[in-house]
Order: sequence, then C-alpha cells, then structure tokens
Amino acid sequence: MEKLAFVSLGCSKNLIDTEVMLGILRDHHMSMTEDMRDADIIIVNTCTFIEKAKEESVQAILEAGRYKTEGRCKILIVTGCLSQQYQQELMKELPEVDALLGTGSWDRVWEAVTAAKTGKRACFMDDVSHLYDQDTSRVLTTPVYSAYVKIGEGCNNGCTFCIIPHVRGPLYSRPTESIVTEVKRLAANGVKEINLIAQDTTSYGVDLAGKSLLAELLKELVKIDGVKWIRLFYLYPHYFTDELMELIVKEDKICPYVDLPLQHISQDVLTRMNRRDTKADVLKLVGKLTQRGRKLALRSTFIVGFPGETEEEFRELCDFVERTKFDAVGVFTYSQEEGTPAAKMADQVPEEVKEERYHRLMAIQAKVSEERNRELEGTVHPFIVEELTEEGGRLQAVGRLDIQAPEVDGLTYVENGEELNAGDIILVKVVQGFAYDGHCRTGMIQRCRKIVG
Repeated sequence: MEKLAFVSLGCSKNLIDTEVMLGILRDHHMSMTEDMRDADIIIVNTCTFIEKAKEESVQAILEAGRYKTEGRCKILIVTGCLSQQYQQELMKELPEVDALLGTGSWDRVWEAVTAAKTGKRACFMDDVSHLYDQDTSRVLTTPVYSAYVKIGEGCNNGCTFCIIPHVRGPLYSRPTESIVTEVKRLAANGVKEINLIAQDTTSYGVDLAGKSLLAELLKELVKIDGVKWIRLFYLYPHYFTDELMELIVKEDKICPYVDLPLQHISQDVLTRMNRRDTKADVLKLVGKLTQRGRKLALRSTFIVGFPGETEEEFRELCDFVERTKFDAVGVFTYSQEEGTPAAKMADQVPEEVKEERYHRLMAIQAKVSEERNRELEGTVHPFIVEELTEEGGRLQAVGRLDIQAPEVDGLTYVENGEELNAGDIILVKVVQGFAYDGHCRTGMIQRCRKIVG
C-alpha cells in the first residue's frame, strides 16, 4: 500500500482543506505516514497570506523535494494559496513538483495523483465555487475532542492589503443544514469543542439571504447533544449584531470569546485599507463588548507600518490598544503583497520603522495582558484538558480555559491532574495569572486548581 505524507501550512481554514484531501485519499486506500522519508507521495498545502508565509511554503516544498532523491518519494504535489497565486512560476521554477492544485480544486487531489503516476505534470485551477459538505470524507488532524468547521469560503470585503479574495474568491457560504449535519456527526464521534471559521465569519449567509445568518446558525448548533463549546473566529465588525452579542453572552455553549480582527483604529488608515467599518463604528462596537463587565474575552489583530502610516496615526493605535485592554492581541508588520492595491501605494513604510512599531505595540499589550491575567485570579472557568504531564513527581493537566482558543492563545495548568483525561471539561479556579509571553506571542497563561466536588 502506498504511503502518503502531508504538510499543512497556514491557517485553520487551510487545515480543513488538508483534512478533506486526506479523507479523499484515504477512500482511495492510501495509508498515512508522518515520516516523509517513508512516503511515496508528499503533498504540501501552502499559504500565501504574507511574505513570511510564502517563504515558509517555498522552503517546505524544497524540503519535500529532497525526498525524491533521499527517500522513496515518487510524487510531489503542491496545493493551496501559493499554488493559486503563483501557478506559472511554481511550474517553471520547481521541476520537482509533479502537480499543482488551486484552492478550488481540493476535490481533484486523486485526479492529480493519478495524472502524476502517468508521468504528466498536471495543474488544476478551478474557481472556488463549492465547499466540502456533510458527506465529504474527512480525516481530523486535531485532537478527538476538538474540530474546526468551515462555514464559508472567500471574502467580499476588498481590503487593500489582502490577497485572499484573489486566491479564495468571493464569499461563498455553506447551507445551514449542511453545517448542522456535520456538527451532529462530529459530536456523535466525541467532538466536544466546535471551532467555527470562515474568512469573515459574521458575513456568513449574506450571499444566501442578503443578511448575516450567523445568529440563526448558532441557535441550531447549541441544540446539538454532545457539543459543549462553540468558539467563533474572525468576527468582523460589519455584521456583528446586537442579537449575536446577546447569544454569545447568554448561551452557555458559546464560548465568551470574541475574535475581532480590527487591523487599525486611525480613520485615515482604515480608509486607505478600504475597511468597511469606520473608527466610530469600531469604537461603538468595542464599547458595547466591554460594557459587559468583561464577561467577554476580546482578541484582535493589528497591522503596523501600513503605507502612509504616520507616527501620529501609530500613536493613536497604541492609545486605543492601551485604553481598550484587549485580553490578547496579534500584531503584524505590513507585508507588501503582490497583486494588492496597497502594494502600489506611495509612502511605503521602511522595514526598520515597521519593526520598531511592532515592538512598541507589543510592549504595550504585554503590560495590558499581564494586568488582564492578574484580574482573572479568583475567577472560575470551564477548562478542557489537552494533555497530562509530570511536574515534581505529580501529574498536572495542561489545557485551555473557555476564553483561550486552540493554538493562538496561551495554556492553563491545573496542579492536580489525577483522574483526568484528555478532552475532559472541568471547572477550575484561577489562583495565579502570569505575564504575557512575548516570545510565543500567546495570550494568557494561568495556573489553576481543580474545584473539588
């Protein structure tokens, strides 16, 4: 039986594409291996979001290509966003690549394998006109208790810095029935945490009904037996309704976690970014979210060094971050992406200025995060166990609070991990909050104890 190795890069949306391609290949009786030296076929699913992601993708392709001479690999296939954006360049510059699949061609992965076996160099670049559904085979690569569910693809926002609409197409939402059926199946198989994702999750359903259907979807998902946590990612402000806010606050199954990609706060910068929401819109929404007695954990991402960003505009962003007191913040230096309107703008900010602003903003957030973490001391939260480790001769549980997302936020440590298993959800009381971990750029790291009884 042929063995397959898969390298998946980039975001969780890309990870789902990897999982459905793995499902298709499993249905064709391929076995999986984590050791590329033993793989007959290697597939690299790439990312092209920013320059560093492109570099990582190219290095992964080159590394995989080595196993054509140093291992048993016969076929190398490259998929994903980098393939979509640079198909001609990759086919020309990387002769070791046997086939390319674009972002709309994930379901043709077996066709690509078959073509490569006949010695043909294949390139499949279909429009993003469909998504996987409840009947699509899928191999989960996440822990058995947690899964990502993609509710939409593409984006209509047209931000000037972003290449995603070019490589992923316009907004395309899955039917609600398809999502509900998939989540029911995942729950029946032991998945407790459902992470809903799209490029712009709050826009879910706008292409189907002319308005956001996210609240209606959530009302159906919370009814599903076995689902304990529903987490929402990439909640853009434009369709963030009061109804959605009330659902997040009141529904026990919906994690009190708001991931709000804002990118900046200066109106002039927002205008140059072609963001759909004004500074006033953002301040109004953030005000509503923070007036909940901080029951909601707020996370955001910001770009520093966008073309034309002045020192005054940057200080405005710093003041906003310091004043708002986000629980966690991700900061990116602006990346001049080929094919985007912002790449052609005048007044590109020098790299050294971008880096200096990055470190200044992160230093501000480090103090804010430490303050927010200390405020958690004495509070009680649901906690999901991810693994058990030995500490001082005793087992401790490592996992996440309901306000910590997988991979992007920090970890929580429960000192007494006896009688716990991965996937267990228990109540814990935070007894010590630690400082923001600037090196890992995670959010919160707390030490907790189990509540007896």
